[in-house]
Amino acid sequence: MAMVCLSDFESYAKKYLPKIAWDYFAAGADDCTTRDENILAYKRIRFRPRMLQDVSVMDIRIKILGTEISFPVGIAPTGFHQLAWPDGEKSTARAARAMNTCYIASTYSTCTLEEISAAAPGGLRWFQLYIHRNRAASQQLVQWAEALGFQALVLTADLPYTGKRRDDVRNGFRLPPHMKVKNLEQAFEYGLPPNSLDPSVTWNDIYWLRSLTRLPIVIKGILTREDAELAVRHGVQGIIVSNHGGRQLDEGPATIDALVEVVEAVRDRVEVYVDGGIRKGSDVLKALALGAKCVFIGRPALWGLAYKGEEGLQDVLRILQDEFRLSMALAG
Repeated sequence: MAMVCLSDFESYAKKYLPKIAWDYFAAGADDCTTRDENILAYKRIRFRPRMLQDVSVMDIRIKILGTEISFPVGIAPTGFHQLAWPDGEKSTARAARAMNTCYIASTYSTCTLEEISAAAPGGLRWFQLYIHRNRAASQQLVQWAEALGFQALVLTADLPYTGKRRDDVRNGFRLPPHMKVKNLEQAFEYGLPPNSLDPSVTWNDIYWLRSLTRLPIVIKGILTREDAELAVRHGVQGIIVSNHGGRQLDEGPATIDALVEVVEAVRDRVEVYVDGGIRKGSDVLKALALGAKCVFIGRPALWGLAYKGEEGLQDVLRILQDEFRLSMALAG
């Protein structure tokens, strides 16, 4: 089957992944309203194309936090990549390096930070952090990531508790016995206990993180101008407008809709990125036109892995890159 667009990879993954893995990756919270709205919101946005512009040469490279990437699409943090492909996050890291873009590795990786680093030396990697009640474990992870050459810390702000994903409840979702949340094995020797995340985290914990690391801090999960203002005030270097792929609070805004007010509030003081619902190169262009510096893809990266590992994920990124370039040209 020719893989022509991202939905081809989605169909493949749905057909060939074990049901419990597919349901985990596809899950949204409650009625999945926000998950689906992330995609539908892009479809409502229209271009105002301009004609007879010279589009014979186009440079789609950008810099994020000072490092150049080949085009404005990175890989969002998602957990448990071994559910999609045996090499897991190592394949993800290799694909990101091959395409010269940014990969944000999750706290909930099924490979260690060392394995991810060793798989793609020289690649641009950021580390996504969940703060656990066991603060020593979180501190250790931050310092470990910095020592291994990760170039930014991405704090997820929208997960004081895990959203209710009905299919996961019905399936009794848990990792297969041969898979582990590798980065937390020492802290939680019997696997990750329920309610291990710290629900008492506040804006003041940004200062705590800044005391632990020299890495720039990006905050992920911002959806309002008020929180965007607070993020800037607390000295972060970047904001990812995100609703966790619709997996946390249902009935919140689509990220592309929230992007506009966040960009207005920030007024270029920090870099603003967006994830959620990006399925075509034209979606990338819409996000950039509305003020995002770069977008990050979550589920499509997993579909690419499920198709052919590193090679499949490169295919997904290449399709987005080609579609983005074509949309730019046709929009003038």
